[in-house]
Formats: sequence, C-alpha cells, structure tokens
Amino acid sequence: MRWGKVNRADQLKWPSKAPKLRYSETRDTSKPMNDRKFGPKGRRGDGKPFKKPGKSAGRPARRDRDSDPDGPVILYGWHTVTMALANPQRQIRKLTLTENAAKRLADENIETRVTPEIVRPQEIDRLLSPDAVHQGLLAEADALPSPDIEDLEQDGILLVLDQITDPHNVGAILRSAAAFAVKAIVTTARHSPEATGVLAKAASGALELVPVVTVQNLARALTTLNELGFQTVGLDSEGSEDLSDVVLREPLALVLGAEGTGLRRLTRETCSVVARLDMPGQIKSLNVSNAAVLSLYVGASRLGLMKR
Repeated sequence: MRWGKVNRADQLKWPSKAPKLRYSETRDTSKPMNDRKFGPKGRRGDGKPFKKPGKSAGRPARRDRDSDPDGPVILYGWHTVTMALANPQRQIRKLTLTENAAKRLADENIETRVTPEIVRPQEIDRLLSPDAVHQGLLAEADALPSPDIEDLEQDGILLVLDQITDPHNVGAILRSAAAFAVKAIVTTARHSPEATGVLAKAASGALELVPVVTVQNLARALTTLNELGFQTVGLDSEGSEDLSDVVLREPLALVLGAEGTGLRRLTRETCSVVARLDMPGQIKSLNVSNAAVLSLYVGASRLGLMKR
C-alpha cells in the first residue's frame, strides 16, 4: 500500500489498537468516590466542578500605579512634587529622587520633609508608565481632604465638571483654574479620574492650590449651589445665548460637560442658565480644557476679577 491519503472505507475496517473500556471497568471500586481526587466528566471527587484558575493564579500582572484606587497618590515631575512639598496639608509618605534632582532641591533650598531615597533614573522609569516625564522626582503621598460643598466661599468662580474622564483634560483645567484663582472644582466620585499620576502631572502643581470637591450626585450638588446663591451657568453648544451676552454675577459656577456628550440632561435642567461659546471661525467647538480657560476669561473679565 502506498503512503499517502487513507481511504475512508479502509480506515473503518482497521481494528483499534486497544478495546475501549467502560468507565465502570476502569475505576477503582475499592475506594468511595468522595475519597478520590478526581471524578468523572471534569468533576472533583466531592462532586463540585473544577474552576478555571483566575488571573491571580499565575504571575501577577504589573500594577499601574497611576490608577490604583487603594494606593497612595502618585506625584512626579518638578512642579508637581515641589508644590506638594511646599503644601503643609499634603502628607508625604515617600520621596524618591535621582542625584541630580536631590542636588537641585538642595540648591533651591527646598525642604524634602522626609528622608529621600536616591536612585538611578531607570528605577523611577520602571515605576511609572513609559511616557511619564518625571524629571527625577517621584513622591507617594496621602490624598488631600475634599471640602464639603456647603463650606465653599460664596464669591468668585467655581468650576463644575460633568463626567470629564480624561486625566490630561482635567489636569489642564486645574492648571487654568489656578491661574484664574478659581475657588474650587466640583466633580463626581464616579466617572472622573483620580487626582494622581497623569492628572497631577498635567495640573503642574495646581492640585495644591485649587480644592477639589467630590460629590456623589452632580444634579443634587448643583441644586445646593443654587440654594447657596450661586449662579450656575452650563456651557453647551446648544445653549440659548452666547456666554458674553449673559448677565453674570458672583458667586458664579461654570459647568462643563464631557467632550462629545456634553452636559447630561439632568445637569442642563438644574443649571440656572445654559450658554454657548460662539466662535468666529469655521471650527465651532473647542477641546474642553480650552473651553474652560475661555469661559474663565469671559467670567473673570465680566465680574471684574482680573483687576483684583
């Protein structure tokens, strides 16, 4: 017979190498089923099905320290870390520096507050994401306390963020808020980034200057602000009038929605005014962080805050 494709009819005529035995003929009947480790059909001896090993059964995955909700706040970069060191309300747990960063801190008479660990730059690289620009400084710290919305100063401007999830955008908004002396930023506990890692780096130290108020329900928080005398102005491309035409007053709360979805329906309904930002060019929409700085400029100018 030639080697090659086997004819199906010939294959059916060949005897099997060994006769198949029934399960009752192969098992050890001298031991009860529940004493044996394995049972039939993928079940254990106690009758319970096997469980597939979870992700934790093997080698643990590399933890993303920027997004660990139970860990410390991660701060890196020159402005971010030095502003944290200068903030007495910020509790520093651990400080990791390169030799160059430690020398620069000493030259500028910046108190480290804790004994730093001096490492090579590659050690800090290993602890952060590949694109993190840490400049030789990494701090682990406690989160800053979140004030109650009822305790906010009833003057100036607040910023309210409606489910803005991009940490780069929120960090940039915080930086602009610090530049315009915003009293606080109100955001939700869910659907918002942690005040750590990428956000803190993008904020460039503004986390130490602008209080962040975390609320469970944004519509309820806006209702409270209305009751406290705030003028709540939502910013949306479908607003009834341009922000520059709205009669603004203190205290003012500017409400920004996420890119794409904008303000949620209940948020829009709770704001006292919904306005838009008219653009003279062909592109009519802005990145939310750019919209924040423009609305802050309009609000601060109209309220006379630029001259204070």
